[in-house]
Amino acid sequence: MTKNKEGSVPANGSVKPKKKKDTLLANTRKHLPFVIFALPAFLILFFIMYVPMGGIVMAFQDFKPMKGFFESEFVGLDNFKFLFASKSTFFRMTRNTLIYYFIFTAVGTFLNIVLAIALDQFVFKKAGRLMQTMMIVPIFISFAAVQFIVYAFIASDNGLINKLLGTSISFYSEPKYWYVILTIVKIWNSVGYGSVLYMSVLAGIDTALYEAARIDGANKWQQIVHITIPSLVPMITVMLLLSVGNIMRSDTGLFFQVTRDSGALFDATQVIDSYVLRAILSTPEYGFTAAASLFQSVVGLVMMLLANGAVRKISPENSLF
Repeated sequence: MTKNKEGSVPANGSVKPKKKKDTLLANTRKHLPFVIFALPAFLILFFIMYVPMGGIVMAFQDFKPMKGFFESEFVGLDNFKFLFASKSTFFRMTRNTLIYYFIFTAVGTFLNIVLAIALDQFVFKKAGRLMQTMMIVPIFISFAAVQFIVYAFIASDNGLINKLLGTSISFYSEPKYWYVILTIVKIWNSVGYGSVLYMSVLAGIDTALYEAARIDGANKWQQIVHITIPSLVPMITVMLLLSVGNIMRSDTGLFFQVTRDSGALFDATQVIDSYVLRAILSTPEYGFTAAASLFQSVVGLVMMLLANGAVRKISPENSLF
């Protein structure tokens, strides 16, 4: 009879053999069917998401397509200097990008949750599903078409709003109206689709919780406050953390097409993405475009890491990692 390292003898009088750690090759061979099943998705992700990251080098080059990556002149941080050259323009488009991010996120998240709860509590389930389908449709409408819908409402000569109010407001030359206009268009376009994720969470809530609450005398509002909303908190946290990564990005179609690229509106509608697109259309500078995209990505990554770190300290179970 032998003793183990601690000096004690196992009850059955034998020492348990140590399990050998599987090597990477052995583990792969052991789970080969799963590896083969996941391989196509991995390859798609690798070639679409990671291989193009090699293009980051363009942010530090005066990139010429005919010369390629290896022969284009290296210019260091000159492309970033060009991005920050006009302090007033850079400040304006950064300010607008952040303002619209917070407006769209706050209003959109609130309406997504309200709509999801309303449809979940709707008595007529078939009508609720029909309404949900109708509200998802706008996400599939291109902003190239949406701009004509918006124009039909706000045109200065024969727009519906001016006709109803008996006014002649020139919306396409008045920046002050566009914070509201763009918010309405964005919410109309995305809220129906955004509520689907929250509805999937609501569908998974144990009905026994509601039954127990009703027995205890809780009304509908109390059930929503104490059962429904707490159940949505993890999904809300995840969606907010993911959205923080795009804090410096905007929907180019919304800000470029819906506004009809009106220079008179730049003070309220110019964001980083529309500024970059306008620069490409006027003078195609690949290095400048890459520098702007890299700037957006780095800021988004840092913000997401900071936000996730804060959530991990407050509520570890709701953090992404």
